[in-house]
Amino acid sequence: MPEATPLQVASEAFIRYLRDVRQLSPHTVSNYQRDLAGLQRFCADRGRSDPARLHESDIRAWVSQLRRQGLASSSIQRALSALRSFFNYLGREQGHTRNPAAAVQAPRQPRRLPRALDTDQVNRYLQFSGDDLTARRDSAMAELFYSSGLRLAELAAINLGDIDRHEQLLTVTGKGRKTRTVPVGAVALAALDRWLEVRPASTDPALFLSRRGTRASARTIQDRLRLQGRRAGMYQDVHPHMLRHSFASHMLESSGDLRAVQELLGHANIATTQIYTHLDFQHLAKVYDAAHPRARRRKPGEE
Repeated sequence: MPEATPLQVASEAFIRYLRDVRQLSPHTVSNYQRDLAGLQRFCADRGRSDPARLHESDIRAWVSQLRRQGLASSSIQRALSALRSFFNYLGREQGHTRNPAAAVQAPRQPRRLPRALDTDQVNRYLQFSGDDLTARRDSAMAELFYSSGLRLAELAAINLGDIDRHEQLLTVTGKGRKTRTVPVGAVALAALDRWLEVRPASTDPALFLSRRGTRASARTIQDRLRLQGRRAGMYQDVHPHMLRHSFASHMLESSGDLRAVQELLGHANIATTQIYTHLDFQHLAKVYDAAHPRARRRKPGEE
């Protein structure tokens, strides 16, 4: 068996750090592993085995190769982010003073906004037929997605104890294991009550269970939402992100409160919310002009 190269040894140490010290999710750790493995293959083909000897030109050549292979800009950006974190780690642990990935940027691509359903489409979609256990569960899941703007992973991870029925609140764990508390609407609470009436007894604390009595997987949830869309005669497949985007769009259209929508969605950066919700920048400019003491724009002829 060939001896591990310095790059492989450093990569493995970094992955252990992510898993054991930072305790990132298995999915996130797997993404880091895949990106670093790609860099290792690229470097092996060029006889580069020491991370301390890699230069910005090497990283740019790797990015060019990824582009030629047809990798999306978003995936390249994620890979570059993994490399920056990796070299920052080496700087702390091994005293490397350079981060060859620091100044390398992924090729830009136009941002494609997720489609949102209008309120009539949402109402049609949420009309579930049947009253059996599966129909009640699926209805509760769909109502909760739209009621609280949840991500797929957030809904799948909900436990029974995360719901405060009296205060009509739900605690969810989002990206980076950050928790937030979101309100739950009356219609969604009623759907949850109908589901809890028939939820099978189980040692699993999950709110939503599969037919086997275990936590419903993300794939199961996606499949059930897609099936409901087809039953409701929707013109496109409905998925959790579409319901989340519909929630955000409808909240912003009704309230105009970008900060509140940002908090409800769990976005760390308000710029993400602006893109996510088709922000009306003219409205934002008016709010700014009215609120900021040095922002009032002069009218024509004003001195």
